[in-house]
Amino acid sequence: MTWTFTDDVDVFLAAAGPSLAARPVEHTVALTVTERLRRSGAHHYGAGDPVLGWWRGAGGTVAGTLVRAPPHVALLTAVPAEAVGPLVAALRAGPDLDGVNADRDTAALLAAGLPGYRTVQEQRLYRLGSLRPPSPAPDGRARAATRADRSLLVAWVNGLADATGQSKSSAAWLVDEGTERGALTLWESGGVPVSLAGRTRMLAGTVRITLVYTPPEFRGRGYAAAATAEASRAALEAGAAEVLLFTDLANPTSNGVYLRIGYEPVADRVQMGKVA
Repeated sequence: MTWTFTDDVDVFLAAAGPSLAARPVEHTVALTVTERLRRSGAHHYGAGDPVLGWWRGAGGTVAGTLVRAPPHVALLTAVPAEAVGPLVAALRAGPDLDGVNADRDTAALLAAGLPGYRTVQEQRLYRLGSLRPPSPAPDGRARAATRADRSLLVAWVNGLADATGQSKSSAAWLVDEGTERGALTLWESGGVPVSLAGRTRMLAGTVRITLVYTPPEFRGRGYAAAATAEASRAALEAGAAEVLLFTDLANPTSNGVYLRIGYEPVADRVQMGKVA
């Protein structure tokens, strides 16, 4: 029973890829991150080398993974309790991590073994049940973003990063790649874009709704619900078996919106950061 680490995404996927794909709802972010590293190279997200690890249990099968693509924090999938102690020992010896995102139970075990970390954010994973678009719908209509929207959307994605404390390093790439795939949905009112909802590439039958953003001057009118519902509909139409999204539990407005349009809670996660 041991942890193995590498910075080579192909080596990681050869060992842990089947384990991730077997539970794609739980592993949605890890699947997305490793697919982008595979497609675009180890430094797709930033200059630092990725940290990719997997735990093999007594039977020799992979039963947990850790994925870090700097500048983002490490993402830890659910692991058996007996894997946490060896992980703590490995992290103390290096690689140095400035943050970890884990399920609530694992986060508590990690916090006990890694003093100096504190909770930064609590998140909830939702999956779509029966889609219920807002009724009545807000004024306006949905359309796919085009290259002509690029400067506006990059500014919006940077605004979302500011609001959530995330890195801005991928903003332009997210806009360009999402536009090329037709995966960025704009809600327009009076011909003016007022809200955005994107969707990830489909992996193992799952799509995740991302980049949901409404500028402050347009909030409170139902535009985000309408854009998210339309992006969710498009994911289903493209063949997704599961449509997912994450929310910040400290934002009751967004959580309420997603519940109203048909999303159902799956699991909670905790992001911990190292205290300076």
